[in-house]
Order: sequence, then C-alpha cells, then structure tokens
Amino acid sequence: MPRKVIIMGAAGRDFHNFNVYFRDSPEYEVVAFTAAQIPGIEGRVYPPELAGPRYPEGIPIYPEDMLPELIREKGVDLVVLAYSDLTHEEVMHKASAVLAAGADFMLLGPNSTMLKPPIPVIAVTAVRTGAGKSMVARRVAQILRQHGVRFNVVRHPMPYGSLKHVVQEFKSLEDLDRYECTIEEREEYEPHLEMGNKVYAGIDYAKVLEAASKDADVIIWDGGNNDMPFYKPTLMITVADALRPGQEADAFPGEVNVRMADAVVITKIEDAEPSNVRKIEENIRRLNSKALIIRATSRIHVTNPELIRGKRVLVVEDGPTVTHGGMSFSLGFIAAKEHGAKEIIDPRPYAVGSIKETYQKYKHIGPVLPAMGYGKRQIRELEETINNAECDTIILGTPINLAKLIKINKPYTKVRYELKETGRPNLEDILQKTFQFPL
Repeated sequence: MPRKVIIMGAAGRDFHNFNVYFRDSPEYEVVAFTAAQIPGIEGRVYPPELAGPRYPEGIPIYPEDMLPELIREKGVDLVVLAYSDLTHEEVMHKASAVLAAGADFMLLGPNSTMLKPPIPVIAVTAVRTGAGKSMVARRVAQILRQHGVRFNVVRHPMPYGSLKHVVQEFKSLEDLDRYECTIEEREEYEPHLEMGNKVYAGIDYAKVLEAASKDADVIIWDGGNNDMPFYKPTLMITVADALRPGQEADAFPGEVNVRMADAVVITKIEDAEPSNVRKIEENIRRLNSKALIIRATSRIHVTNPELIRGKRVLVVEDGPTVTHGGMSFSLGFIAAKEHGAKEIIDPRPYAVGSIKETYQKYKHIGPVLPAMGYGKRQIRELEETINNAECDTIILGTPINLAKLIKINKPYTKVRYELKETGRPNLEDILQKTFQFPL
C-alpha cells in the first residue's frame, strides 16, 4: 500500500514538490494539501489535469490548522513541509504537532526537487522576505542586458487565484490584466516588465522551464519569500537584510540559501548599525566560508518629498514583507522619518474586513498598512481602509503604483529602493567571473 501523504504549503513550493517528487510515484498517495500564510487559498482543489491520472478527482486543499485532525481522519503516514519564511523554531513546532498526531515529518532537499536546466541559471534567493531580492534580480538583469546576454526571468510561483495557468508568459503590462494578477503578483512582475524583461511563471515548473529556455541564453530565477530555487543554479546569489541581523542563521530555508550561495549580498547597510553588518558577515563566513560577500546600499527615492514634510501620513508597505516576512515596517516608514513627516498615523482604527483580520493575525506589525491584495474583495477592502484614513498624504512603499489599481482620495507619493553596490567585489564582478562575457 502506498504511504498516505499531506503536503503543508502556501500555494507554491507545495505544488512543485508534488509535481516533481510525488505525482508519479506509486510509493505515495497525496491525500491533501494544507495552506497557510496566504489568505483565501484553502478550500480549493489541485485540479486533476495537474495532479495526473493517479488523482482523477484532484487533491483537496485545507487550512493548516486542520492538520492534526486530517492526519487522524485520513490515516496519514507522512507530512511534508513545503513552504518558506519560517524560523527554525516555527519549523520544529510544526514538526512536533505532526509527530504528536502520529505521522512522520519530512523536508525535501535540492537533489529531490531541483530541475536540471538546459541553459545556465542565475538564482537570486534571500535570507527572508523583504531583504531586497527582487531589487538584486533586476540589477542582475541590467548587467546582463548591458553585455548583450539574452535572458528570461522565471519567478517563483504565486498561484493565489485560479489554478488553470500551467505556464504564464508576461511580455507587457497588459498581460497582468490578462492573467488577473493579484497585487502581490504585480509587485513582482511589473518592475521587470517596465525594464523590458520577459517573465515566466505558472504551476508546473518543468513546463515553465521548457518555455523560458527557448529564446534565452540564461535564466534569472527570481525567488519567492526565502525559498530555495526550483532549478539547479549555475550561480546562486543570496540576499541578506542588514536591518535583520541573525536571520541568516535563524530562518528556514534562508540558512540553506546562505550555505548554498556563491555570493551573499547584504542590503540596506546605510540604515544599519555597523555592528549588525559585521554580525551578518561573521555568520555568513561561519556558515559558508567560500561565499563572496557584497555590500550594497538600498537608497530610498521619493517621487514627491514635499508631500511628506510636516504632514500627517499613512504608510502603505509591501504586504509579504510586514506579514509573514516578520518586519514591523519597511521602506515607506523609513521614508516618512527621513523626510520629516509630522505624524505617521496608525491604520488600525480605519481597517476593514480582511485587512483588520491581518492585524489580528500579525501582531508585530507597526503603524503601517500592509498592501494586502490576494483577490478582488481584499483589494476593495484595502482601498476602503486607505480612503477611511484621516491624514494628509499616502506614502506608497510598494513596488508598484497602487493608484493604478485603486482609487485613492488623497495626495500620494511613491517610494522605491535603488540598489548600489559599495566596493568590490560587486555583482558585475561575479557575473563576469561566471560567464566570461567581455567587459
């Protein structure tokens, strides 16, 4: 009899692990997925056309808090943890709950889950969400373009809505509407598209790899959260956040990414205590003495700083960074302080619906508003929360211009990070060493 399996996930790594390890194996029968971190992704079914002929009815997706009950009711033998942005302590709490319910607990590693690409892959990963990973991936893309290297970007999956898109190809901003992308998806794809980069995503990453390899010499893997790459990298770059020292050794699978890295980029050093930067460097050298360490500033650029100085402001931050990423604030809050805001108002009194529930779930969040938008209803609730706020200015600290998606009834200013490496080695040095393109 095959062993009965539940895969714990968050609509990404869980589906990939199933596709590459469990789907065609007669030794296992996956009886359920569980879902966490992302609101509204449970209650769906992983469809039969993706699950394969062994699963003619598909595979149900349940909330993670039902896990002990599901283990007992379905006679589960094995539970596989398949999502990221966790502390080591959180991983073992989840393992303890599984063991107490009677099942075995498993983590799948690179040899079991990384696909072998036909062309070189530059993987950009992170210690934790919000470290500046996408900013580094865009810098890598800029360098490759300057040297005439053909590349495509493959983004870690975010199938938060429909599970019908096996492969997605984004060539223009119009494709974001065609695929009905959430705010979280737009935050990752839109900056690449504005640079002229073609982006691939989807659910079945073997088929995504096939599509993305056809007209490129190199693939840039733009990772999600702090997950490991799905493709075996030729060059692996891990991003650490100077404002969160210690997480390079305390986060899962962030520590794995540090140990596997060819280079580690430490971002935001201009806002960090020098002692914290030194601590991060010491941890990197202890975990991976061969990795090159690249220091970088993450300069904040504000489109209309005059809308901040002396004003009462509402700060809207990137959602994942200040929810499961664990930060209490991000660049919007820093910009408000740097540019002399009179007051940063607390959004909680104005929050409605699922936005209000987000504060109840993530109690560490500071006086900022996470840009939650995992569906049309939540986007409406985000809009209502912003427009309820009694303030002078809205600071948009998200990677996209939210004003294109929602109607904002107050003046707003956009904030973004600009990466700049300091000293040598830098990203161009390591790319040149790896790929030997002419300088």
